[in-house]
Amino acid sequence: MSKEEKFSSSRKNVDDVRCSNPSKLIRYSENPLGFNKNLSEIAVSNEGEIGGSSNVVPQDDVDYTYVPSLSDELVLHILARFPRSEYWKLSFVNKWFLSLLKSGELYKLRKEYRATEPSVFILPLATGDPQWWSLDQKFRSCRKLPVLPSDSCFAAGDKESLCAGTHLLVSGKEIDGVVIWRYELAMNRWYKGPSMNNPRCLFASASGGDVAYVAGGIGLRNNMEILNTAELYNPETKSWEPLPRMQKRRKLCAGCYLDNKFYVIGGQGVDGGDLTCGECFDAEKNTWELIPDMIKDVPIPASRSPPLVAVVNNELYTLEASSNKLKVYMKKSNCWKELGTVPVRADHSRGWGVAFKTLGNELLVIGGTSTAGQRMIICTCSPDPEVKDLNWRNVGAGRNRMSHFILNCSVMIA
Repeated sequence: MSKEEKFSSSRKNVDDVRCSNPSKLIRYSENPLGFNKNLSEIAVSNEGEIGGSSNVVPQDDVDYTYVPSLSDELVLHILARFPRSEYWKLSFVNKWFLSLLKSGELYKLRKEYRATEPSVFILPLATGDPQWWSLDQKFRSCRKLPVLPSDSCFAAGDKESLCAGTHLLVSGKEIDGVVIWRYELAMNRWYKGPSMNNPRCLFASASGGDVAYVAGGIGLRNNMEILNTAELYNPETKSWEPLPRMQKRRKLCAGCYLDNKFYVIGGQGVDGGDLTCGECFDAEKNTWELIPDMIKDVPIPASRSPPLVAVVNNELYTLEASSNKLKVYMKKSNCWKELGTVPVRADHSRGWGVAFKTLGNELLVIGGTSTAGQRMIICTCSPDPEVKDLNWRNVGAGRNRMSHFILNCSVMIA
């Protein structure tokens, strides 16, 4: 049976079940945990926190019974279309559901049916122990991730993050040396490793399909040498694969995935000077191509962050940290077009502490508006290269306890 026929058959069976019992797809018995019968109304204390932050555990002795006409396979197909931001609730239903989530099968089906959705992982500046948060695409759900079990050196130091498939990778330095911690969405746990072949900081990175790329930066095992090496992380094998070297050594550079290629943009060279060129890696040809003067039209302030770049609908955008202007890259002419002002003040700290990311078909920016004491704001827009002064929407302000200064931010599509 083809995937389309299976999809049609599953949808028909689901519709039949709804007709015979429209109030619910899955029946629950009374249980000592006090869950509501509607899965979407399951109430969990402590702001919906999971992964060690709740004392609620799945039960084996509770009689959670499926509607008789629902097979396990059909349940999988139903849940694959269920909003992923609600999956954490399934982990409290029973151990069968918990085991299903940990198997990763739901995420594979979601990819087949193109039902994936983005989640935003952020690490705001905190006065105490830093805590990672997960936000859904519409910013209606905000929950803590399990505590990252690193040492105090890693917690207090600079970190860099990226996503590959259902893995969130966080790179930093512990007392014993450089380390990467990875958060696996399916398991809802942190694991140590694997380390890069060439551990680095201040590097460029980008997610491309199911893998992630890193390039350049400062080598942490090579006497702080500025690197031109590049690597690819494969979440299936949980390993790093070396790529050909870039033509330029660079640190404080930015990365993006555009036209099915990994781009590395800007940064500083071995002489400390600013680089206006870019490079792109073509995986099919296994080669790098130099792009002269790629960001010559983008002012570079002193002591600035790496370029703030994001790709939406295969168009490259940058948030200019010196002026808070949004610009789009005109590929044919190798220049940048201004699209108005962004509502977040990137100039307040020369681009540091601001998240500028791709969120599906939208641009996402998280930061503050004016003073350092103000809490964060979260804004999105649907960019159009032909329209100036885009309509930015304020979709949230984070938790009251969150600082507007974002230490790390990554977007996962799963």
